[in-house]
Amino acid sequence: MVSTQPDNGIFMTIKALISPLIARFHAGHFRISLSLCSQALLWKTLSEPTEDSHAFRRLLRMLPSTAFIFLWFLALLTLVSLSLLYLLRCFFHFEMVKSEFFHNVGVNYMFAPWISWLLLLQSSPFFTPDNISYLVLWWVFIVPIVALDVKIYGQWLMEGKRFLSTVANPTSQLSVIGNLVGALVAAKMGWKESAVCMFSLGMTHYLVLFVTLYQRLTGNNCLPAMLRPVFCLFFAAPSMACLAWDSISGSFDYSAKMLFFLSLFLFMSLVSI
Repeated sequence: MVSTQPDNGIFMTIKALISPLIARFHAGHFRISLSLCSQALLWKTLSEPTEDSHAFRRLLRMLPSTAFIFLWFLALLTLVSLSLLYLLRCFFHFEMVKSEFFHNVGVNYMFAPWISWLLLLQSSPFFTPDNISYLVLWWVFIVPIVALDVKIYGQWLMEGKRFLSTVANPTSQLSVIGNLVGALVAAKMGWKESAVCMFSLGMTHYLVLFVTLYQRLTGNNCLPAMLRPVFCLFFAAPSMACLAWDSISGSFDYSAKMLFFLSLFLFMSLVSI
């Protein structure tokens, strides 16, 4: 009979080496991938052919395409690495993941990896919205967002200890952004009904959430000082809503302009603080 003790020894050694790392790792680290994937999408959007003759766009088109591909692969590598680390955390420290899910701030960052994947999908130089792989990947990334929506929004409505007025904080807007990014990608594929569904879900909760945060009710001041940069989410949500509605309607109409000016106003308000 073959002994499994050597295999168990190797397993325990690997666990001892990586356990301290993944114990300190949490979903908040996906802020890194959010930044890189957003930059990749921004670069792709600005470098696409357009009737706009702004000098900045002409400058971007002069840059070699390999620069954008390098940025995209950097974002992909970062996101894959972070995702693998979080999977290991789920495997070795599931109780920590569970406690993170019930934390007022930590649970919102569970939207971040799926938002990152959707942004990376949209900025991909290898997939187009009419590709079947694009559709399959959209479903893979949007289902966890909807599942988190159902759980979190259900808690806001039904659970007395987790009412929105007691758990709301600026990171709660990540759930809204997840819906809006899903709507943006769906609109790019031509799935207008799905895009409108995700958009309406995101905007309905954004209005309620914005009013709650604006009133600064008891419980809304639970954000650690090191996470103060997440106040930028105040203008990120209407900005993404502007892009999503632009894709859904097919034109930069008055609704998109209203969302744009709202995000601009919130940005200027934060800058003036």
